[in-house]
Amino acid sequence: MMVGLSKISFIALLLICLGSQVRPDSPDHRYRFGDTVPIYAYKVGPYHNRWERYYDFPFCSPDTVIEKKDNLGKILTGERLVSTPYTVGFLVDKEFELSCNKILTKADVSLFRSMIKDDYRMQLYYDDLPIWGYVGWVLRDYDDENKSKYYLYKHFDFEIFNNKDRVIEVYLRANLGDVVDVTEDKEIEVNFTYSVTWAETERSFDKSVHGYVIANSSFTILILVICLLIFYIRVLSKDISKYACDVEEPEVTDTQDETAWKNIHGDVFRFPEHKSLFAAALGSGSQLLVLMVTILIMGVMGVFQPYTQEVYLKALVTVYAVTFIVSGYTSVSFYCQLEGRKWMENLLLTAGLYLGPLFLTFSFTITYAVFNGDPDAFPLSSVVKLSLVWMFLAFPLLLLGGVIGKNSAFDFQAPCRTAKCPREVPRLHWYKHIIPQMILAGFFQFSVINIPLFDHLYTVWGHGFHIFYNSMAIMFILLLIMTALVSVWLTYFQLAVENHEWWWRSFLCGGSTGLYVYGYGIYYYYCISDMYTLVQTFSFFGYMACLSYGIFLALGFVGFRASLFFVRYLYVSIKCD
Repeated sequence: MMVGLSKISFIALLLICLGSQVRPDSPDHRYRFGDTVPIYAYKVGPYHNRWERYYDFPFCSPDTVIEKKDNLGKILTGERLVSTPYTVGFLVDKEFELSCNKILTKADVSLFRSMIKDDYRMQLYYDDLPIWGYVGWVLRDYDDENKSKYYLYKHFDFEIFNNKDRVIEVYLRANLGDVVDVTEDKEIEVNFTYSVTWAETERSFDKSVHGYVIANSSFTILILVICLLIFYIRVLSKDISKYACDVEEPEVTDTQDETAWKNIHGDVFRFPEHKSLFAAALGSGSQLLVLMVTILIMGVMGVFQPYTQEVYLKALVTVYAVTFIVSGYTSVSFYCQLEGRKWMENLLLTAGLYLGPLFLTFSFTITYAVFNGDPDAFPLSSVVKLSLVWMFLAFPLLLLGGVIGKNSAFDFQAPCRTAKCPREVPRLHWYKHIIPQMILAGFFQFSVINIPLFDHLYTVWGHGFHIFYNSMAIMFILLLIMTALVSVWLTYFQLAVENHEWWWRSFLCGGSTGLYVYGYGIYYYYCISDMYTLVQTFSFFGYMACLSYGIFLALGFVGFRASLFFVRYLYVSIKCD
């Protein structure tokens, strides 16, 4: 089956390469002296709640405001980038260039004052790199708030760092001396200006690796591997040697007592309950695992330009749609191995197992945002585009994968015959039940990613940008190794107490990391982030639930596969009647 899955994964990757155009308009972002690179404006708002359009405020604007061409990634991020009067040529310095001469009305002054009071800041983009800058500053009188002074910045300095022909970093600075007093509601004429300074740097985007985090996680895994090796040498290898004796040696077999895991060889390969749901979970998990691996490979290969979130999301949607062929194949082929007959129903269950909650969360969040007046709510045309993607790409590939899986399925190859009557599972101590084991497994696996998880959440929900795909790939590999090791470890101890119901348990223990991720998300929301609106709350907890659920399915697939490989190895090594 794994060979077939590899073929399907290859087909999926090939379709991705042929059908996914994820590069931006200027794929290499390389420039020559004097090339004009426009500065676009995004939104304006408090640090923790950016929800208002840039030109809803009386900023300087060009004669014709041009909106940057939308693509699927921009639509998904809700970004509507518009042109600004700032003109910047590559490696061209400027000093106090006039952006506009503007007469601020009393209403404009009052609006700017309220923005400064609430610590509003604007977000711009230069060469897809984000730039943040505050609108003004407050000279506060803490004895009497009414005597505080409010100053609007009228001059900005753009400090741009380049490495040869590429822009590496951009800063927006304001001078406290270049301000205009907007404390009183009166009409003011202001000359808004800006300067541009270029500086050479040797830094690059993606050469750094979080060494400490990787070393810490590797050390944890090394300790676990050493413990498992000691256990294998001292316990498991002796059991296998004892039970592997030839049945034709009566002087040996007569003295042996069948105990522990050997005693349940007639039940250990008994198919699990709810096998259609189990196969669908494996199918969805395999799809999400291939999706994660593909995105990381594309990131390591440099497909995603730094900070271009819309390119990343466009690739994410495309790859997710294409990899439906993997979920269809894995689910149906395994379901047929489990002697399932209603493979079409299994295929439909696979389609909705993850996409269903994701679609409901997406629909609810967008609908709620629309009714609450969010200006960047998902437009109807974009919903139609996504629907066409699922209808004419994802679902046909899902059906194709299911048909291939059904036609290539073979009998489940169990090394031991399954007894007709199921063996009763002995009564277990509380710490050997499923919930404590999930807590233990999730703790070990989460320990690998708990440190870098903050960076990733800050990237998605905050103002950070994580661009080190090399370190992300290494951490992901370490996570997969830890998941496999812990799943095998817990599966053995379950078999050792003669509990043969390991199928679902290995999947649940492997995926329990997703629960820890969601728990950390709750901590992040209440203790770290400054989000407070209902739209943000629904978006955060809804999409974090989908993310955690996806991690649960993907790692659950890894946990079960590792356990299945171990159980096969364990029982193929012994002599069973």
